Amino acid sequence: MPKLAVVTPSYPPDLPLFADLHESVLTHTQGETIHHVYVPPGDLRLFSRFQGPRCRVSVRSRALPGRYLRLPASEIYVNARRPWPPVRGWITQQAIKIHATATMDADVVLIADSDVVLVRPTTAERFVRDGQVVLYREDDGVHASMARHVIWHQVARRLLGLPPPPPPPLPDYVGPMIPWEPAIVRAMQRRITEVTGRHWLDAFTAEMHISEFILYGVFVDEVLGQSQEPPPVDTTFCHTSYDPDPWDERTAVAFADRLGPQAVGMAISAKSNTPHNARQAAIRRCAEVAAES
Repeated sequence: MPKLAVVTPSYPPDLPLFADLHESVLTHTQGETIHHVYVPPGDLRLFSRFQGPRCRVSVRSRALPGRYLRLPASEIYVNARRPWPPVRGWITQQAIKIHATATMDADVVLIADSDVVLVRPTTAERFVRDGQVVLYREDDGVHASMARHVIWHQVARRLLGLPPPPPPPLPDYVGPMIPWEPAIVRAMQRRITEVTGRHWLDAFTAEMHISEFILYGVFVDEVLGQSQEPPPVDTTFCHTSYDPDPWDERTAVAFADRLGPQAVGMAISAKSNTPHNARQAAIRRCAEVAAES
């Protein structure tokens, strides 16, 4: 039976959201599924209450390869030869997702943001079709007005040794809950090293603007796709809202009412600052919808 792991970088402002996510992981995944959470230096104690047989809490910088040491005061990576330039926390989170997935003893790693909750039983099989881990890809999801996404495509293709992307629209591979295959992530790391002549982490963290999800998606479609059949595409596993405005309970419940039959996750963007009671109402309604389906 394929094995599932869950990876979540988090930080103190998202603690209530992470608590809901972790409870849903315990409820909706099987006993061998481990939830790995990576937190900033100094926040290990705050998250330590989740530590247990099914949760591993780690300081995010210490989760990177051994020669990369974090100096919390200066936020500069150093090694025995020379200091590394400052690496923003967002880039560090992305690097951890890649490194952690590559080292996981799992067939599928589910990268889940703190504002995700699982709402139905979730196994590795949900993300495997015809022997392959599905790819989240929204065709033509990136438009010319989405400047950052366009840059992310450009950077991904450069690191992977591909020509520049065509003009938008381009595929979007970004989501709050994304399944990755560890073997593919390891192949992606090797490709970056071969193309750049640098350790993949050196090349990745040197970028000011990069998306781990677009990097993975472009690698699967444009690199692996040159020599093998690409995996099936699936965009149905997480019921997601990116609405930037806060929701009341009525709006949140109405959103939950639209939970699709294939969705195992729900995400209301943390950036919306939706009150926790409204989120809880949506979670309860999702449970009802799931039970009715």
